[in-house]
Amino acid sequence: MSIALACDNITKSYGATTALRNLSLQLEEGAIYGLLGRNGAGKTTLLNTIAGGIGADSGTIEVYGRKLSKREQPNACCYVRAEFSHFGGARVIEVLQIAAAVYPHWDWDYARELLKLFLIDPGQKIRQLSSGTRSLIGNIIGLASRAPLTLYDEPVLGLDVLMRERFYKALMEDYANHPRTILLSTHLIDEIAPIVEKICILEAGSLLLQENMEQIRMSAYLIRGNSEAVASFTSGKRVIYQEAYGRGMLAAIYEKLDDQKTRFAKEQGLSIETLSLQKLFLYLIEGGL
Repeated sequence: MSIALACDNITKSYGATTALRNLSLQLEEGAIYGLLGRNGAGKTTLLNTIAGGIGADSGTIEVYGRKLSKREQPNACCYVRAEFSHFGGARVIEVLQIAAAVYPHWDWDYARELLKLFLIDPGQKIRQLSSGTRSLIGNIIGLASRAPLTLYDEPVLGLDVLMRERFYKALMEDYANHPRTILLSTHLIDEIAPIVEKICILEAGSLLLQENMEQIRMSAYLIRGNSEAVASFTSGKRVIYQEAYGRGMLAAIYEKLDDQKTRFAKEQGLSIETLSLQKLFLYLIEGGL
């Protein structure tokens, strides 16, 4: 599998604040990634650096094998910001015409389908739209651009449940028909869990975890029970969080458990449950790992 994006030891600081800290990251071609991290973790800075909006202080970025110069906007990349706010006085159709001139794989028929799907009047001016509808304009550009590398920063910001589901469905259907590399940065962690194939978690400007969703589903567990039994069972395993309550303890572990280990745990009076992506994220951050 070829590499769509390679970031090597990227560092970016704003005065005394380090937003990205020697961050290295690789995205494979033809996969949907989720980019997670709490506020201030460096997600938007990373996306903006990849797209050439800001320059890194050090490190290198390659898009499809081509090393980018500082603040270079890669032709193969479409960056959809958290809320589309460009060209406020322009009409929606005029903004899409500008996008069509920028992205060589632009699909006008698909863009018009998306306008109908999201109930957007192409004659309206951008500044007349709600924040959620402006987000949808950016999403339409991201989808219809068919860019080989598409970056979304909070794509469902301001959207109600119906429009969020319509966006996710459109994204999945178009990705199936036109595979490319997509990176979704969002706070709605469990909403993207069924969509993304791989997860990247940032914390304090560094990559905390990069893993396949299937691997996460098979490796993230919460163990509860008597403190001694929990401590004995988790000994030697990767414990990412633990908390005592009375005579009991809960421990979040990140390690594959086969049927034999699961049966043994239950024989010791322990309960085992798989962790949701959101819980895994929470315990990784809270556990300081």
